[in-house]
Amino acid sequence: MKARLFNNQNGITLIELVTTMVILSILALLILPSAQMTSKRIREIELRRELRTIRLAIDEYNKNYNKAVDEKKIMASLNKSGYPESLKELVDGYDFGGLVNYKKKFLRRIPVDPFNPPKPDEEPAWGLRSYADQPDSTNWGGEDVYDVYSLSEETAIDGTKYKDW
Repeated sequence: MKARLFNNQNGITLIELVTTMVILSILALLILPSAQMTSKRIREIELRRELRTIRLAIDEYNKNYNKAVDEKKIMASLNKSGYPESLKELVDGYDFGGLVNYKKKFLRRIPVDPFNPPKPDEEPAWGLRSYADQPDSTNWGGEDVYDVYSLSEETAIDGTKYKDW
């Protein structure tokens, strides 16, 4: 009877413990790359959304400018393309010569590039192109803001560069 009590011990053996740890390690190695890819995919979706937001705001600004010119609220000038002079102008607003009775704002804040986050106490940084610049230009002419792009040199999941989006 006594021998039987000693053989029926509760607990796990060293082999069971090692086997469990090996299985958990293999599962962790399989999940980690998937989690990293998911994180990158989420940031890519965020970048596309932020670029779309800024570009739509720029286009809406241009529509309002052209409408103000058509309604003769402001005079069209040769050195003005109808696009904002800076991204800050989209946040601060513009009245278009009385087209609206207030400064019409197009963005609440300048969106942040998830692949090129600003340092504390800095404005978000985007690559800018003016209306007079070439479509693939990386040097901003400074006249106006016609397009924005990411300043990140990283490569996307699909193999393209973020700065080319």
